[in-house]
Amino acid sequence: MVRDDYFVIAYRILAYLYACLKSGELPDISYISADSDAINISPNYWEYIIRHLYEDGYIEGISLVTVAGRSAPGIKINMDFMITPLGIDFLQNNSAMSRARDFLKTLKETIPGL
Repeated sequence: MVRDDYFVIAYRILAYLYACLKSGELPDISYISADSDAINISPNYWEYIIRHLYEDGYIEGISLVTVAGRSAPGIKINMDFMITPLGIDFLQNNSAMSRARDFLKTLKETIPGL
């Protein structure tokens, strides 16, 4: 695995959202945005990952919006942005997520400054 592997990025996003859910805090999107220290990928790749996490039922609180001149919808993050129970299960029980977790080692390495 590499730092910008789909499952590493998905793990970082889902792990952060799960930590927020358990602590009762609203997520700070700046921790998991495309240009954050933890993620640091192109905006198009970030939107692809977020869109698929949403469409696969792993996150909620996303609106897909039509953007003129683009074939893929844009992403709007709503106030109720969070991980779903299906996302928690995916985070904890999926073999690719396990490999990503092993690659990252700890949540402190997953999201810098958390």
